[in-house]
Amino acid sequence: MNEPKYKRVLLKISGEALAGDAHRGLDFDVINDVCDVLKKCLAEGVQVGIVVGGGNFWRGVKDGGDRMERTRADHMGMLATVINALAIADILEQKDVPVRVQTAIEMNRIAEPYIRSRAIRHMEKGRVVIFGCGTGNPFFSTDTGAALRAVEINADAILLAKNIDGVYSADPAKDPAAKKYDTITYDKVLEQHLAVMDSTATSLSMENHMPIIVFALKDPENIYRVVMGEDIGTTVKED
Repeated sequence: MNEPKYKRVLLKISGEALAGDAHRGLDFDVINDVCDVLKKCLAEGVQVGIVVGGGNFWRGVKDGGDRMERTRADHMGMLATVINALAIADILEQKDVPVRVQTAIEMNRIAEPYIRSRAIRHMEKGRVVIFGCGTGNPFFSTDTGAALRAVEINADAILLAKNIDGVYSADPAKDPAAKKYDTITYDKVLEQHLAVMDSTATSLSMENHMPIIVFALKDPENIYRVVMGEDIGTTVKED
């Protein structure tokens, strides 16, 4: 029987992916399918941390624009990530999967404060840990939050679940000639300004030798396939 390639992973899920075809709010069928696969990963002994975006409810810069003070708009985005974290936690618990939500901004009535050692201990005990509020700071995306948490918890890789099946040389929806990469270096992602993670998150991953596997969440089984070592999507790594 195959052993998992990655023993501890940080799964980054965008808020848009959780919204499904509606593109806003929560699609509980999507969340249910994702949670089924996460339970399957845990059964293989994989330790799972999750960072969720909030774009299905609010995107600070995009939605606030020049109509709001940037810091306040970003704080609203952080709250949106907590809504998503609680929704995933609830579905996991319905499936008898132990889970803890930790937030970078303290809200003790509904979640634990983020404490690195406690998060690692939860994962060692087989609990899924969902990290809300990104880094807890404005002007930083949840991509950067994912890279930071992955490095802090000593993850083996970042699993970047998106609405696209990998990294392309251009937007495949606009350019039919766009080439999909099987592997690509951090340097090339930064040089070509490719839409993987933002530059801060990519640089942080590069500096800490953290591989990023980009794949489509449309088929949630892809999470399991990546964990078990199948070559799908695009891997961003060093030369």
